[in-house]
Amino acid sequence: MKNSRNIVARAFWTGVIVLQLTTVAAQGGTKAAGVKNGEDIRPYRVAISNADLKDLQERVLATKWPSKETVGDQSQGAQLSKLQGLVKYWGTDYDWRKAEAKLNKYPQFITKIDGVDIHFIHVKSKNKNAMPLILSHGWPGSVFEFMKVIDPLTNPTAYGGKAEDAFDVIIPSLPGFGFSGKPTEAGWDTARIAKAWGVLMNRLGYQHYVAQGGDWGAAIVHFMALQTPTGLQAIHSNLPATLPNEAGMALGTGVVPETFTAKERAAFDQLKNAIVSGGFIYKSTMEARPQGVSYGLTDSPAGLAAWLLLHPGFATWAYGADPKQSLTKDDVLDDISLYWLTNSASSASRIYWENKKINLISAGSMQSDKITIPVAVTTFPEDVYASPESWARKAYKNLIYFNEVDRGGHFAAWEEPKLFTEELRAAFKPLR
Repeated sequence: MKNSRNIVARAFWTGVIVLQLTTVAAQGGTKAAGVKNGEDIRPYRVAISNADLKDLQERVLATKWPSKETVGDQSQGAQLSKLQGLVKYWGTDYDWRKAEAKLNKYPQFITKIDGVDIHFIHVKSKNKNAMPLILSHGWPGSVFEFMKVIDPLTNPTAYGGKAEDAFDVIIPSLPGFGFSGKPTEAGWDTARIAKAWGVLMNRLGYQHYVAQGGDWGAAIVHFMALQTPTGLQAIHSNLPATLPNEAGMALGTGVVPETFTAKERAAFDQLKNAIVSGGFIYKSTMEARPQGVSYGLTDSPAGLAAWLLLHPGFATWAYGADPKQSLTKDDVLDDISLYWLTNSASSASRIYWENKKINLISAGSMQSDKITIPVAVTTFPEDVYASPESWARKAYKNLIYFNEVDRGGHFAAWEEPKLFTEELRAAFKPLR
């Protein structure tokens, strides 16, 4: 009888465990080990409350404006008349529900990594041989940067490509950004985020994959390449860490080496002009006092918009006035609204404080020469720094692809989605 009771008991508890695992799997879980550690993968859907949207609209319409700038350009910050026009549209005609629909069009998930909930979009191609690709955004960007490249990357035959060009696409929100959790401790620099991305790709079951990033996303995939997590085959960057030491020294002394070629001098001048013009003032402020900056950003939507528009790569097309640009006012407000509605202005700004000891474009600071896996680079001419090929080849031992395209800027996927897609297809083609 005793043995019989033991057999029945074991059968009962085995059934309970199976039922629990089956339930978690139905909710998006992938591994029993992940479930045990509270690290299951859970489906997610964006649903901002009507009360939060009403509060945003009321705050926008009640904006108290400062006096007009005393110059005719953006050198003192966002120009009053342009910002007023954008904010007026925000409060009267903009519709967040359309932005929400863009996100909810695709499968989204949450999983806990290193104690922080990570939100990510995961779109699998119908092509069984699709290459897994993780895309990393920066500041003041978000997952919205990649909305226009998801379909072309996952369904290439519908967008001028071939079936063998297909990717599975994974787009995480950085810790502290968007719908990801907000770290409650210091230490979440780009190297730590890189480790988290390796965990994520492993948790999704990918044995081989590639990674792409620009802005802070470029630093993240750079550190992934240095860390070489299991399965990472190669990286692609549109803001590569290639600036040589002699160029960095010249920025300080003003003495430009005579050995620079014409293209090297042009890249140097481009970066120098961005620095001299005060294009990085937001960077030094958030590196020093992110918490101090964020109080105003958390209380005023217009103040938040003005601060995000200090980024030169964001401000150039943010008002939707240039017909040559693919971005619209709605695209810009999707991103700004995301920062507001997730209350992430403060937590996102800390990425500058966490990484103040690195120079993300410096080959020496970033130890580019220690990367051994394949690296691909595309430079966009309107970026703050468009690396010449000579510096890229000097920085990376295993540069498998380099291309200078004829248009586009800092937020490449956002600004030029078709060109960005074509570049990724070409860059990773040798690895298929």
